[in-house]
This record gives sequence, C-alpha cells and structure tokens, in this order.
Amino acid sequence: MDPDLSELTELIPLDPTQFIGIPLALIGAVFLSLGAQFQHRGVVKVEAQTVDTLGKGLNGRQLALLLARPSWVLGTLMLGLAIVFQLASLYFAPIIVVQPLGALALVITSILNSRINHVQLNSKSITAIVMCVGGVFLFVGVAAFTAVDRPVTARQLIIILVVLAVVLAVAAVTFALYRRRIRAVFYVIMAGVLYGFVATLAKVVLGRIEQGDFEWLTLTCVLALLLATALGAYFVQNAYASGPPDLVIAGLTVVDPMVAVLIGIIVLGEASQAPLWANIVFAVSGAIAVWGVFLLAKNHPQTRL
Repeated sequence: MDPDLSELTELIPLDPTQFIGIPLALIGAVFLSLGAQFQHRGVVKVEAQTVDTLGKGLNGRQLALLLARPSWVLGTLMLGLAIVFQLASLYFAPIIVVQPLGALALVITSILNSRINHVQLNSKSITAIVMCVGGVFLFVGVAAFTAVDRPVTARQLIIILVVLAVVLAVAAVTFALYRRRIRAVFYVIMAGVLYGFVATLAKVVLGRIEQGDFEWLTLTCVLALLLATALGAYFVQNAYASGPPDLVIAGLTVVDPMVAVLIGIIVLGEASQAPLWANIVFAVSGAIAVWGVFLLAKNHPQTRL
C-alpha cells in the first residue's frame, strides 16, 4: 500500500465500507419526510371528523379511524421504508455518524408543508430550521472522521435497558397526570427520546444476531425496542394532532439522534478516540440543534400554543 494512503487510512477510524451507511441514512431521511407529511394529513382529517383532542391524546376510536385513511396508511408504509434504510445504515456505521443525518428530513418536510398548506415560514422559523440542520451536519462532519464502532458488552446493554425503563416510567406518569395540559413539544421530545433508544437497541440487536449471540438479554432488547417503538409512535400521532409536521420531524431528527449519540458516546464509547476539540464541537453543535427545535416550536406559524 502507498505510504501516504496508509497514513490517511490511519487518520480515519471508520472502515471504508462503513461509509455506505451515509447514503442509506440520507435515503431513509427522504422516506421519513414523506411519511410524516402523509401521516400528518391523515391525523388532521380524523381529528376534524371527531371531537377535539388537543392536549388529551388521541383515543382508541380515532386510532382505529386512522387505519381507514389512505394518506395515513401510505405515510406509515413510507415510515416503514425509512426504518428499513435506517437499520441498514446502522448495520454499516456507528450510531453517531448516521443517526443525525435524518435532519435532512426536516428541510424536505418544511418545504413540503409550506407548499401544501400555503403557509409562509417566518424568519424565526427559518432560523430555527437552519440551527437544527446546521448543528446536526456539523456534528456528523466531525463524527464521520473520529467515531469508532465497538461491540456492545452485556454490562453496557444492561445500563441502556435500565435507563430506558426509567424514561418509560417518567413518560407514562407525566402523560397520565398532565395529559390535558400537554402540547406538541412534549410529544415531540418524548417521541424523539424514545426513538433514540430504539435506534440504539436496533443496532445492538443487529450486532448480536450477526455474532450469533441471541440469548435472554438480546430478547429483552427486542421486547424493549418494540415497547419504546409503540409508545413513541403514539406520541408522534398526538404530536401531529397538535402541531405542524415539520415541528414533529424537527424533534425526531434532532432529539432522536442526540439521545442515540449520547448513548453512543457515554455508554458505548464510540467517541473514545475523538480528540478534545471534537468533543467540544459535539457539545456545541448538539446544543445549537436542540435549541433550534425549541425555537421552531415557539415560532412556527402553525404551532398551537
């Protein structure tokens, strides 16, 4: 091998095949955006036909009616494709590289929602979107050249499951006590947090299956993944009922990857080889992106306050 090429390879922790995960994640982001737009349309139509549920949560009858809405079903199928591409990207690359790339969906959704509903985004909303996407892509740009993919130990897996159990308990109690006062931003953030764990557990399960290590701990991961997915999906539908689709996507494409990234850094050690300056960039860019979500929730012309 050429000496210069060898030195370059040593500077890039990712194996060249792991870069395959990046285009797969970008394709998934496109399906995520389209799926969100169609699902939002279905939820709005169902809500218009029934009693107002703002802050109360969609009831069982409304959830059943969603299955009869072609737009909602089509959106669900597209989200299913988004998940397939996301899982494929996670198979090839570390979480902190590919998971944040879903931020592309925020740009696509914002443009689609503006055109479809004839709603002009104000300058503050545009600034918030730029903060979300800019922060995420800065994060990924650094992570792509500093992250390492490591096998997950049983101890790390138990830590993830325990933290998820606490999050699920907090979400359930908060929803039960304050459901009549809850607005879109709560649903968005909680769904993002839960899906961050879903992405992490999905990568873990894929890795353990590949290693032929399918035992009780892996099965527990699968059950936890399904539970978090179901609750996260319910929160997403309620977010659609009380806020615009680009706010929902902002939460899912910023909060979700930031949670997954924190798990990847703190628990899985994916940034263990990153220099100090890279960790500073991670913290600053992550804070910018998350703050952008709150600004979008506050300033979006379609947000119900």
